[in-house]
Amino acid sequence: MNPTKKSIWGWALYDWANSAFATTVMAGFFPIYFKQYWNAGVDVNLSSARLGYGNAAAGILIALMAPVLGAMADLGGSRKRFMLTFAYFGALMTAALFWVGQNQWHLALLAYGLAVVGFAGANIFYDALLPAVSDEGSVDFVSGLGYSMGYLGGGILFAINVLMVLFPERFNLPDAGAAVGFSFLSVALWWGGFCLFPLFWIRQTGLPGTTPARNRLAQGLRQLRITLSKIRRLKTAGIFLLAYWFYIDGVDTIIRMAVDYGLSLGFTSQDLILSLLLVQFVGFPAALGFGRLGQRWGAKKSIFLGIAIYMGVTVWGSLMTTRASFYGLAVMIGLVQGGVQALSRSYYSRLIPKDQAAEFYGFYNMMGKFSAIIGPALMATIGLVVRQLLMPENPTVQQLAEVGRLASRWSIASVLILFVIGAGLLMRVNEEKGRRELADFTAISPETAGQDADR
Repeated sequence: MNPTKKSIWGWALYDWANSAFATTVMAGFFPIYFKQYWNAGVDVNLSSARLGYGNAAAGILIALMAPVLGAMADLGGSRKRFMLTFAYFGALMTAALFWVGQNQWHLALLAYGLAVVGFAGANIFYDALLPAVSDEGSVDFVSGLGYSMGYLGGGILFAINVLMVLFPERFNLPDAGAAVGFSFLSVALWWGGFCLFPLFWIRQTGLPGTTPARNRLAQGLRQLRITLSKIRRLKTAGIFLLAYWFYIDGVDTIIRMAVDYGLSLGFTSQDLILSLLLVQFVGFPAALGFGRLGQRWGAKKSIFLGIAIYMGVTVWGSLMTTRASFYGLAVMIGLVQGGVQALSRSYYSRLIPKDQAAEFYGFYNMMGKFSAIIGPALMATIGLVVRQLLMPENPTVQQLAEVGRLASRWSIASVLILFVIGAGLLMRVNEEKGRRELADFTAISPETAGQDADR
C-alpha cells in the first residue's frame, strides 16, 4: 500500500471508528434507555423534550467552539492531534454512561452531551483533513468511502450490541439492561481502538504551525473574523452554507430523534433496533453509490435527490401506523443519509480555496453544528405545544396516550420545514458563478486578504 492510499484508508477508518457512537449510542440505545430507564415513569413528550433540548445544548456548545478550534489547529499545524484529542474525550464520556443509575436523567444527559461534543469536535478536524488525502478528481469518492466505512463499521458493532441485548445470557450478562450498559463500554473501546489507524496512517500535509500555544486562542478569534470576511466575498459558498445549515439540520434531527419518535408512537424497542440495522447495512453500499452518482450526475443534483427523498420520508413518517412502514422508512433513509452528507462535504470543497481548506471547513462544521440546535428544539417545542393545546382538562389514560402520539406526529412533521428551506436556498447556488468568485478571490494575495478583513 503506497503512502497516498494508506492516508486515504487511515482517514476513512476514523469514520469506521466513530460511527459506533453515532449508531449504537446516538441513534440507537441512548434514546431508548433515556426514555425507558433514565426517565422511567415520565411522560413521553416530556422525556422527548429533555432529549431534544439536551441535543440542542450540545449543538450550541460545539457550534460556538468549532470555528475557533479549527483556526487554532490550523495555526498550530495540529489538525490530526486535535481530532484524536476530541475523539478520546468522547470515548471516555461514552464509557461514563455505564455507571449512570436509573432515573438519573440529568447525569445521563450530561455525559451524553459531552460525548457529543467530543464526537462533533473531532469531526471538525476529520473533515478538514479531506483535502489532504484526496484531489479534485477523487474527493467525491473518498468522502463517500468515509461514510460507507462508517456505515459498515458502525453496523457491525451495532449488530453485536443488538445480539447482546436480545440474548444477554449468551454473553454471560444478567439482563438486557446490563447488555445496554456494556454496549456503551464496547463503543468506547471500539472508537478509541480504531483511532490508532488514523494516528499512524494519516500523513498531514503542509508545514507545522509556528504560532505558540499561548497565542493560539487570540489568533483563532482573529482568524474567525478574517474567515467571515472571506465568506462575504465568496457569496456562492456563503449561500451553500446557509442551504446546508437548514437541510442538514433535518438530516441530523431524524438521525437523533427517530428512535425516540418511534417509542412515542408505541413501537417496540426491538422494532426500532432492527430498523437501525437496516439503515446501516443499506447505507454502506448506498454511500459508495452516491459518491459515484456525484461524479457522473453532479453533486448538486444528487444532493437535491437526497433532499427530495427526505421530504417524502418526513411526510410518510408523520402518517405511518404499521411496523412495515417503519422498516420501509429505514430503507429509504439508508439509501440517502450518507450520500447527502458525503456529497455536501465534497461539493463545498469546490467552492473554497484549497490552500485554506481547514479554515473554511471549520466554518462549515460550525454551520453543521448550529444546525443540530434548531431541529431537536423545534421537535421538542412543537410536541409540547400541540400536547398542551389538545389535552382535555381531565384526560383518561386512553386520551393521554392518543394526544401524546398525535403531538409526536406533529413534532416530526415540523422537520419538513427545514428541508423545504434548505432546498430553496440550494437552488440559488450557481457553481459557475462560484468558480468565478473563487478565481477572483485567489488572485488576491494572502496579505491583501488579511488587510481587507481587518478593516
